[in-house]
Parts: sequence; C-alpha cells; structure tokens
Amino acid sequence: MQPDAAPNNDLIYGLNDRPKPAPAILAALQHVLASFVGIITPPLVIGSALGLSAYMPYLISMALMVSGVGTFIQARRPFSIGAGMICLQGTSFAFLGAVLSAGFMVKQRGGSPEDIMAMIFGVCFFGALVQIVLSRFIGQLRRVITPLVTGIVITLIGVSLIKVGVTDLGGGFNAPDFGEPLNLALGGFVLLVIILLNRSNTPWIRLSAIIIGLAVGCIAAWFSGKLVPHSISDVPLISVPIPFRFGFAFDWTAFLPVALIYLISTIETVGDLTANCMLARQPITGPSYIARLKGGVLGDGFSCMIAATFSAFPNTTFAQNNGVIQLTGVASRYVGLYIGVVLFMLGLFPTIGAMLQQIPKPVLGGATLVMFGSVAAAGVRILSQAPLDRRSMLIIATSFGVGLGIAAQPGLLHLMPKLVQNLFDSAITSGGITAIVMCLLLPEDKSSALEKNPEAQPQSLKH
Repeated sequence: MQPDAAPNNDLIYGLNDRPKPAPAILAALQHVLASFVGIITPPLVIGSALGLSAYMPYLISMALMVSGVGTFIQARRPFSIGAGMICLQGTSFAFLGAVLSAGFMVKQRGGSPEDIMAMIFGVCFFGALVQIVLSRFIGQLRRVITPLVTGIVITLIGVSLIKVGVTDLGGGFNAPDFGEPLNLALGGFVLLVIILLNRSNTPWIRLSAIIIGLAVGCIAAWFSGKLVPHSISDVPLISVPIPFRFGFAFDWTAFLPVALIYLISTIETVGDLTANCMLARQPITGPSYIARLKGGVLGDGFSCMIAATFSAFPNTTFAQNNGVIQLTGVASRYVGLYIGVVLFMLGLFPTIGAMLQQIPKPVLGGATLVMFGSVAAAGVRILSQAPLDRRSMLIIATSFGVGLGIAAQPGLLHLMPKLVQNLFDSAITSGGITAIVMCLLLPEDKSSALEKNPEAQPQSLKH
C-alpha cells in the first residue's frame, strides 16, 4: 500500500498503510530507542530502593518482554483488545510511589525480597482489574474524561517527562559530572542534528532522524571519552518468563493507592490515545473514537495483568511514542507489530538490552528532550479543542498550579499521612485529580456546552 498522499498531511504512512519491512523496522527501532530507558528505569529505581539487586536482570528482561507483548496486542487488536494503533506499552512512572510504599511496608515487617515482590505483583494484578472494568464505561465517563481533563493530564505528562530528558542531558540523576559543559554540548549536538534532519523533505531522512542523532551522538561521545564500552559477558544469554515466580500476596493498605493510580493511568491513556488519534488523522469524537478508547484502555489493563503475572511492574501507553510519530510521520499500526517483536527479543536476549543501556545519558537526553516537548505540545493542542471560557481557564490554572507546584516542591506534603503522599506526590496525579474534581463540582454554563457541540447536546442528555 502506498503512503498516505492526502494534501496538507504530514504523515508518510497513515494508520492502515503497510510500510515495507525496511522502513517499518527503522521506524520501530526509533520507538524502541525512545522508550528503552523509560521501560527499564522504574525496575532499576524500585530494585535499588527495595534491595532487589539480585533479581535486577530478570526484572528488566520481564519489563521489556511484557512491553513487547502489550504493544503487539495494542496494534493487532485481537478480540477488540487494544486501540489498533501504535500504542507502545512501557513501565509506568506513575506507579513508583505506590509500589515503593507497598514494598517498604513488607520490608518493615521483616519480609524477604521475594515477599516484597509477591506483595507488589499481587496488588498490581488485582489493580489491573480496575482499569479493565473502567474500560467498559469510557462512554459514560466522558463527563469526567473530557478534552479539558485529558489535555491537562497529557500536558502535565509532557512537562514531567521534560524534567527526565533535561536530567539525562545534564548527565543523569545524581551524576558526579552533572551539568558539565561536555554533557550539555553532546546533548545539544544530538538535539540540533534531530531538528535539522526532521526538517528535511526526504521521507527516509525524517524516518532516520532519531537513530542518526543517537548514532552520531554516540560516536561523538566515544571520541570525547564519555562512552567507554564495557564487557557484558556476565549477562545471562536468555531470560525465561516464569508465571508468579515470587508467589502472590495481597493487602488492602497497599492496594488502595495502587488502585487510584490505575484510575489516573486510565486518564493518562485516554489523553495519549486522543493525541495519537490526532497525529494519525483519526476522529476524536463519535462511536469509532469511543470504541478505540475502550479497546486501548482494555489493552492497558490486560497488559498490566500480564505484567503482574510475569514479574513486571504496571504498564501504560507511553506518551513519548506520540512524539516519535510526530517526528517521523509514521502512524501505521503495523509498525506497532514490529515494535512488539523487537521489545520481546530485547527481553529474551538481555545482552542486546545491555548494549543499548550503554548509550550515554547526555546523548539520550538530547534525543528525548524534543520528543517529550512534543508530548506537552500535544496536550496543549488537545486543550485548544475545548472553548477556553472562564470555567475552563479556572480549571486549567488551578490544575497546573497544584500539579506543577507539588512537582516543584515535593516536600510540601511530607507531614501529611502516607496515603495522601502516595496519591498526590506527582504532578500527574495531583493535577489530574484536581482537574477531575473541579470539572465535577463547577457547573458548566449551558450556553457554553451548547456552543461547544450543539448537535451532540441532545445525545448527551440521553445518558
């Protein structure tokens, strides 16, 4: 099938176009490179904090393999499970606080590393049911999950990710050489290369922008001494997935924060799917849109259940893949199948992942910074779909104020109960909950609602 040739369309390949294997693999690799560190970082953080270093290679392999399976399901959409788009499934950062809280609870009781993981994966398994159930009521939840709320959440996601990208560009979290001029030069060089290549009118150059940027960045880092390849001989050859390897446990105290994060994750997914639909030139209203949202959220929940079964932390639809779609102009869902296979192979053969893990942080930060910025821009674009009346502006201002305020001063809630800290310790959860509550409590002016969608108003009154 030929690429989408519609006028004024930035897409090289539309949603249902079938690229040849070479460009499809190239596009898939860029998605994998953009998400690889994001997938393996939460297991690294959780494992380091909870003393799970002995199981770290296995946890990382399972994270990659489950991400591959979930991504394949989202693209293939079997039995209406999945959105039928490029929805890269990756380990969610939103669950870090709740998962660590559950782990520390078991650790304080004198539990072993195996007990800790049994509790974490047990509550995450049942928490996935929350998202699976919510997926069936997306249409009824439209009063809550509005373009205004999803736009706020996706913008906060992008802003939060930008901090990750800038941290990598500076050298990485707690790096002794953080902010060193050479780090900034490497990151800035990669960023400039990607921008220049992306402005090309040649499709192959646009397709290759991120990979070329990372490649030349690694070469520059090698010449400057920032990239020193190390041996991977101690990495196991193959990782075999084992269901419930560490057992199964449950505790309501650990479950409630995780369940609420699944609700927030559902809102994140709706925002990501909406942005994905816009980039893929798909409708963001009507029955087909609702069906795509239901399938996508169900795919997220199904992926999380698989993750808990095979000792991986909860997954979500990664926002950064929207940035890759926008940069490459490739929205074909068939690329998602290639992404799933590549991620699964990375998990099956951990030596490949170990090699990619050696990409210097500044090089990776330069590549991800522009993509994370694209995510925030997609959120702003979604917000522009809603009339910005006084009510909307008040909700946006308050949600951004609360979310970004807590992100800027994370110690603000340190005297609050642990449950409150777990629920509101990130910009995404605090800002998202604020947006939902305000949308429910502040009545919408009827004239404004009618002005937004006069044809849909009678239908909304039927629900």
